[in-house]
Amino acid sequence: MVDDDATIRKMVSDFLVEYDMRVTAVSSGREIPELLERGAVDLIVLDLRLPGEDGLTIAQHLRATSTIPIIILTGRTDESDRVMGLELGADDYLTKPFSPRELLARIRALLRRARMRLSAADAVEGIRGYRFAGWQMNVRLRELTSPQGRSVPLSIGEYNLLVAFLVAPQRILGREQLLDLSRVHNAEVFERSVDVQVGRLRKKIEMDVAKPRLIVTERGVGYRFAVPVEVVPV
Repeated sequence: MVDDDATIRKMVSDFLVEYDMRVTAVSSGREIPELLERGAVDLIVLDLRLPGEDGLTIAQHLRATSTIPIIILTGRTDESDRVMGLELGADDYLTKPFSPRELLARIRALLRRARMRLSAADAVEGIRGYRFAGWQMNVRLRELTSPQGRSVPLSIGEYNLLVAFLVAPQRILGREQLLDLSRVHNAEVFERSVDVQVGRLRKKIEMDVAKPRLIVTERGVGYRFAVPVEVVPV
């Protein structure tokens, strides 16, 4: 937990320890790199209003260098910070003042999602990549190659979303499933966020975005990867 308020740090730490969580509470984002090097961190609670520091920049750097779930803390009036934090890759947010019990519930939910992503990662163990409709995805290099042999860059969210589809071709995946398997986590507008991410992915892999044939919308349910997928073993 990163918060400059010593009272909040102690309150949260004492509460979470009662529920068998190991908590390291610090007052500055400058201490995060050392903590990450020192031991395993499963989740970060980050106050965006740190004296002399830009919490949004800290969140952006964390997301660029790791997949650790992030819960941001903001003031009730800081809507722009909440939106920007989620756009930069934070997984959830709480507004101050907040209930420790609600924080615990959100932490548990994010840890469950993280375990689901690990299960998805297990599914690609022993796999070098996938082929579909002339495309090739190298999961070792995180490299997507078009049928014309062109490398197509993907964001972390787009990559995770595409892998979720490739692991389960021809299956209808609900928005909540896709939410858990990708990096688009927003408890309030997650359906729109997944739809936006799917739209971005379609622009990169569909011949005609208006008439997609790879990622097909199943009205009221979710999406389906509609073409055969070939697994390329290591």
